[in-house]
Amino acid sequence: MAPSGKLTKKLVDNLGAGRHGNGNGLNLVVDPSGARLRTDFGLGAVDMVTLSKARERALEYLRMAKQSLNPRFNAQREIPTFEEFAQQVHIERMPTWKNANHGEPWINTLRDYAFPKIGRMPLDSIDQPEVMMWLSPIWTEKHETAKRLAQRIKTVLDVAKSKGFRSGEKPVTGIKDAGDFPR
Repeated sequence: MAPSGKLTKKLVDNLGAGRHGNGNGLNLVVDPSGARLRTDFGLGAVDMVTLSKARERALEYLRMAKQSLNPRFNAQREIPTFEEFAQQVHIERMPTWKNANHGEPWINTLRDYAFPKIGRMPLDSIDQPEVMMWLSPIWTEKHETAKRLAQRIKTVLDVAKSKGFRSGEKPVTGIKDAGDFPR
Protein backbone atom coordinates (compact mmCIF):
# COMPACT_ATOMS: atom_id res chain seq x y z
CA MET A 1 0.00 0.00 0.00
CA ALA A 2 1.15 3.54 -0.71
CA PRO A 3 2.01 5.80 2.17
CA SER A 4 -0.92 7.87 3.46
CA GLY A 5 -1.72 10.93 1.38
CA LYS A 6 -1.92 11.51 -2.31
CA LEU A 7 -0.07 9.53 -4.90
CA THR A 8 2.74 11.26 -6.73
CA LYS A 9 4.15 10.55 -10.17
CA LYS A 10 7.20 8.98 -8.55
CA LEU A 11 5.04 6.72 -6.36
CA VAL A 12 2.85 5.77 -9.32
CA ASP A 13 5.94 4.75 -11.28
CA ASN A 14 7.45 2.73 -8.42
CA LEU A 15 4.57 1.04 -6.58
CA GLY A 16 4.36 -2.73 -6.63
CA ALA A 17 1.39 -4.91 -7.51
CA GLY A 18 -1.86 -4.18 -5.70
CA ARG A 19 -4.51 -1.52 -5.22
CA HIS A 20 -3.28 1.87 -4.03
CA GLY A 21 -5.56 4.67 -2.85
CA ASN A 22 -5.17 8.36 -3.62
CA GLY A 23 -8.27 9.58 -1.77
CA ASN A 24 -11.51 11.02 -3.13
CA GLY A 25 -12.37 7.76 -4.86
CA LEU A 26 -9.25 7.55 -7.03
CA ASN A 27 -7.35 4.29 -6.95
CA LEU A 28 -4.37 2.97 -8.83
CA VAL A 29 -4.27 -0.72 -9.64
CA VAL A 30 -0.91 -2.20 -10.48
CA ASP A 31 -1.23 -5.75 -11.78
CA PRO A 32 1.55 -8.32 -11.47
CA SER A 33 2.67 -7.61 -15.05
CA GLY A 34 3.37 -4.00 -14.05
CA ALA A 35 0.43 -2.46 -15.94
CA ARG A 36 -0.90 0.57 -14.08
CA LEU A 37 -4.57 1.53 -14.43
CA ARG A 38 -6.52 4.33 -12.81
CA THR A 39 -9.81 3.01 -11.53
CA ASP A 40 -12.74 2.88 -10.40
CA PHE A 41 -14.53 4.27 -13.39
CA GLY A 42 -12.22 3.08 -16.10
CA LEU A 43 -10.19 6.26 -16.19
CA GLY A 44 -7.53 4.53 -18.23
CA ALA A 45 -3.88 3.60 -18.22
CA VAL A 46 -1.38 5.75 -16.37
CA ASP A 47 0.43 6.64 -19.57
CA MET A 48 -2.87 7.81 -21.15
CA VAL A 49 -4.42 9.81 -18.27
CA THR A 50 -2.36 12.21 -16.20
CA LEU A 51 -2.55 12.04 -12.43
CA SER A 52 -4.08 15.52 -12.24
CA LYS A 53 -6.75 14.64 -14.85
CA ALA A 54 -7.55 11.41 -13.02
CA ARG A 55 -7.93 13.34 -9.74
CA GLU A 56 -10.21 15.84 -11.47
CA ARG A 57 -12.46 13.11 -12.89
CA ALA A 58 -12.53 11.16 -9.62
CA LEU A 59 -13.64 14.31 -7.77
CA GLU A 60 -16.32 14.94 -10.41
CA TYR A 61 -17.62 11.37 -9.96
CA LEU A 62 -17.57 11.75 -6.17
CA ARG A 63 -19.65 14.93 -6.43
CA MET A 64 -22.17 13.13 -8.65
CA ALA A 65 -22.44 10.27 -6.17
CA LYS A 66 -23.08 12.73 -3.32
CA GLN A 67 -25.97 14.15 -5.37
CA SER A 68 -27.42 10.62 -5.70
CA LEU A 69 -26.42 10.48 -9.35
CA ASN A 70 -24.85 7.39 -10.86
CA PRO A 71 -21.41 8.54 -12.05
CA ARG A 72 -21.19 5.73 -14.61
CA PHE A 73 -24.45 6.88 -16.20
CA ASN A 74 -24.09 10.64 -15.80
CA ALA A 75 -20.44 11.09 -16.74
CA GLN A 76 -19.70 12.95 -19.96
CA ARG A 77 -19.85 10.51 -22.82
CA GLU A 78 -19.83 10.72 -26.54
CA ILE A 79 -23.26 10.71 -28.17
CA PRO A 80 -23.42 8.16 -31.00
CA THR A 81 -24.72 9.09 -34.42
CA PHE A 82 -28.16 8.01 -35.52
CA GLU A 83 -26.72 5.42 -37.92
CA GLU A 84 -24.34 3.89 -35.35
CA PHE A 85 -27.10 3.61 -32.80
CA ALA A 86 -29.71 2.31 -35.29
CA GLN A 87 -27.32 -0.48 -36.28
CA GLN A 88 -26.92 -1.36 -32.60
CA VAL A 89 -30.70 -1.34 -32.01
CA HIS A 90 -31.16 -3.56 -35.06
CA ILE A 91 -28.69 -6.12 -33.69
CA GLU A 92 -30.27 -6.02 -30.23
CA ARG A 93 -33.77 -6.56 -31.70
CA MET A 94 -32.83 -9.46 -34.01
CA PRO A 95 -33.77 -12.19 -31.50
CA THR A 96 -37.30 -10.75 -31.22
CA TRP A 97 -38.17 -11.25 -34.90
CA LYS A 98 -39.85 -14.44 -36.10
CA ASN A 99 -37.06 -14.94 -38.62
CA ALA A 100 -34.13 -13.07 -40.17
CA ASN A 101 -36.31 -11.94 -43.08
CA HIS A 102 -38.24 -9.64 -40.72
CA GLY A 103 -35.08 -7.83 -39.66
CA GLU A 104 -33.74 -7.05 -43.12
CA PRO A 105 -36.52 -4.63 -44.19
CA TRP A 106 -36.26 -2.87 -40.82
CA ILE A 107 -32.63 -1.85 -41.26
CA ASN A 108 -32.88 -1.49 -45.06
CA THR A 109 -35.59 1.16 -44.78
CA LEU A 110 -33.43 3.16 -42.40
CA ARG A 111 -30.38 2.64 -44.63
CA ASP A 112 -32.20 3.79 -47.77
CA TYR A 113 -34.15 6.74 -46.37
CA ALA A 114 -32.91 7.87 -42.95
CA PHE A 115 -29.14 7.31 -43.00
CA PRO A 116 -28.48 9.59 -45.99
CA LYS A 117 -30.34 12.42 -44.24
CA ILE A 118 -29.72 11.93 -40.50
CA GLY A 119 -27.23 9.09 -40.27
CA ARG A 120 -24.28 11.26 -39.24
CA MET A 121 -26.23 13.41 -36.78
CA PRO A 122 -25.72 12.85 -33.04
CA LEU A 123 -28.83 11.35 -31.46
CA ASP A 124 -29.41 14.32 -29.18
CA SER A 125 -29.64 16.81 -32.08
CA ILE A 126 -32.60 15.23 -33.88
CA ASP A 127 -35.92 17.06 -33.36
CA GLN A 128 -39.41 17.04 -34.87
CA PRO A 129 -38.86 19.72 -37.55
CA GLU A 130 -35.95 17.74 -38.97
CA VAL A 131 -37.87 14.45 -38.89
CA MET A 132 -40.82 16.04 -40.67
CA MET A 133 -38.51 17.54 -43.27
CA TRP A 134 -36.94 14.13 -43.97
CA LEU A 135 -40.23 12.27 -44.11
CA SER A 136 -42.31 14.77 -46.11
CA PRO A 137 -40.82 13.99 -49.56
CA ILE A 138 -41.86 10.34 -49.32
CA TRP A 139 -45.05 10.71 -47.24
CA THR A 140 -47.40 11.16 -50.21
CA GLU A 141 -45.50 9.04 -52.75
CA LYS A 142 -44.74 6.07 -50.50
CA HIS A 143 -47.10 6.51 -47.58
CA GLU A 144 -46.69 3.01 -46.14
CA THR A 145 -42.90 3.25 -46.34
CA ALA A 146 -42.99 6.65 -44.64
CA LYS A 147 -45.18 5.30 -41.82
CA ARG A 148 -42.78 2.40 -41.28
CA LEU A 149 -39.79 4.71 -41.45
CA ALA A 150 -41.34 7.04 -38.86
CA GLN A 151 -42.02 4.03 -36.62
CA ARG A 152 -38.42 2.80 -36.95
CA ILE A 153 -36.94 6.24 -36.31
CA LYS A 154 -39.16 6.50 -33.23
CA THR A 155 -37.95 3.12 -31.99
CA VAL A 156 -34.29 4.12 -32.36
CA LEU A 157 -34.85 7.47 -30.62
CA ASP A 158 -36.90 5.89 -27.82
CA VAL A 159 -34.13 3.37 -27.11
CA ALA A 160 -31.59 6.23 -27.23
CA LYS A 161 -33.64 8.13 -24.64
CA SER A 162 -33.86 5.07 -22.40
CA LYS A 163 -30.06 4.78 -22.52
CA GLY A 164 -29.51 8.43 -21.67
CA PHE A 165 -28.43 9.70 -25.08
CA ARG A 166 -31.52 11.90 -25.50
CA SER A 167 -33.88 13.88 -23.33
CA GLY A 168 -37.04 15.86 -23.86
CA GLU A 169 -39.84 15.31 -26.33
CA LYS A 170 -40.11 12.42 -28.77
CA PRO A 171 -39.76 13.98 -32.22
CA VAL A 172 -41.80 11.36 -34.09
CA THR A 173 -44.73 10.97 -31.68
CA GLY A 174 -46.69 13.96 -32.98
CA ILE A 175 -46.50 12.93 -36.64
CA LYS A 176 -49.76 11.18 -37.58
CA ASP A 177 -50.61 11.81 -41.21
CA ALA A 178 -49.85 13.80 -44.33
CA GLY A 179 -51.65 16.83 -42.85
CA ASP A 180 -48.75 17.24 -40.43
CA PHE A 181 -46.37 17.95 -43.30
CA PRO A 182 -45.84 21.33 -44.94
CA ARG A 183 -47.03 21.51 -48.52
